[in-house]
Amino acid sequence: MKIVKFTAENVKRLKAVEITPDGNLQVVAGRNAQGKSSVLDAIYLGMGGGAAARETIRPIRDGEESARVQLDLGELIVTREWKGDKTTLTVKSADGAKFSSPQQMLDGLVGSLSFDPLEFTRLSARDQRDALLALVDLPFKPAELDAKRQALYEDRTEIGRQGKALGDVPAVNKGLPEGETSASDLLGKIRAAQDENRTAEGARQIEARLRADETDLARKLADATKALSEQEKIVGVLPPTIDTSALESDLSGLEDANAAIRANNHAREQAGVKASLTTKYNDLTKSIDTLDATKAKGLAAAKFPVDGLGFDEGGVTYQGVPFSQASGAEQIRVRSAWQ
Repeated sequence: MKIVKFTAENVKRLKAVEITPDGNLQVVAGRNAQGKSSVLDAIYLGMGGGAAARETIRPIRDGEESARVQLDLGELIVTREWKGDKTTLTVKSADGAKFSSPQQMLDGLVGSLSFDPLEFTRLSARDQRDALLALVDLPFKPAELDAKRQALYEDRTEIGRQGKALGDVPAVNKGLPEGETSASDLLGKIRAAQDENRTAEGARQIEARLRADETDLARKLADATKALSEQEKIVGVLPPTIDTSALESDLSGLEDANAAIRANNHAREQAGVKASLTTKYNDLTKSIDTLDATKAKGLAAAKFPVDGLGFDEGGVTYQGVPFSQASGAEQIRVRSAWQ
């Protein structure tokens, strides 16, 4: 099928255009937004029927009430006209005979294509990516690889959140012991020393009282002398007075020391938890990098139908940028090369 002559009026950006190809290749050139893509759309609208009409919501040029496309195919002349929201299609043979079912005749002429480049440009980024993947033999399953990467990413995010929640961990004082001093043990020592002091003091008081009574109790001298002798023996074996001031000082500062030990142990525990979370976070990052490298290696080895085509998480790319951002000339070049 070859277009001998093409005319269009008020279709999309076109005001009026007539093209009579003079060879196997017809170049349509011009600045951006001047109607180059509208020429292709007009051809598609003239031949495509209901599918083309549904995909092009407003075929009539803004500000106009009607539009017209005519394609001279040599043996056939196809004319499609729009007025308001109504459209008519006429297909005539070279001798002027009309076809009663023009769209059915065109559908049979054009046939069913395995890939429609114009349809491809109208797909969403995700659908373009899926259409391209269906034609490419990759060494991995993209959906399965993406699912694994997402799971690792979510695990790493949670580990990072836990690490941030710990905040700044206090410095560990390595000079403090891990075990706390028992207050009950220290109190027991103090009470024992106090008991010994009370016993010694009582003995000394008895000695002094007996010495005072010695004169008054002359008649009890013998008994008093005996008692004194015995008491002197008792006093002679008593230890010296124990100074408890140091123990009492230790008791007053005991709670502060124990509080410091508890804080130091908590800091040591938090430091261990944060170190563990950091290790897990780094391991997950390595796993993600490995998956990304596997995906990049697979993409580099894949043979796409057109040089420069690829895909990423956002969809199909051309020359490293989203396909939807490629210029109209680049998109036409890709469609022509793909066909």
